[in-house]
Amino acid sequence: MRQPGIMSELLMVKVKGHELGNVVIKDAFNRRALQFKNNIITVLKRIGVNEYDIDVDIENMAIKKAKASATWYQAGHRMHYSHNLQNKFVDNLNVVFKVIQIEVNQVLSEKKTLEEFIAEFKEDSDVEEKRKEAREFLGIGPDVTDIELINKKYKDMARELHPDMPNGDTEKFKQLNNAHKILKRELS
Repeated sequence: MRQPGIMSELLMVKVKGHELGNVVIKDAFNRRALQFKNNIITVLKRIGVNEYDIDVDIENMAIKKAKASATWYQAGHRMHYSHNLQNKFVDNLNVVFKVIQIEVNQVLSEKKTLEEFIAEFKEDSDVEEKRKEAREFLGIGPDVTDIELINKKYKDMARELHPDMPNGDTEKFKQLNNAHKILKRELS
């Protein structure tokens, strides 16, 4: 039986190495976003995260195009995951929930250690600023999430900046590699 408000066709989305059946939400966007927030909190509590150390911001209009994210603190580390490739905030939050759920289940089933889980999600508190700087360095807009475009721009600049090239610049080449790494982590 088909659930009301959910399309019967599932779109497959590959995120963080996981293939997700991305359920496209068709109604009750704000209520469903709140459900996904509560689901994220419940799942993280299963591996010992205190609910007061979990922050999942909710958009007032969950139907609009916006990035969704979850931030939590665990074992002295700031953990963060965000997604911005879907057309609605609620769909992005659904992907955030599914990825966190899969990763937590891997810890609980001992397919992954807690240390590996922490390494997957650990980020510095200034990660958003670093992503902005990376996009500026690559000369792309602040909202660009097309990894193929980012990879193309990276390859073009790498040919120019490589230290073995006549106009190569070792420091800028290092900056380029760092910028690419930051954006790949965000988008993969």
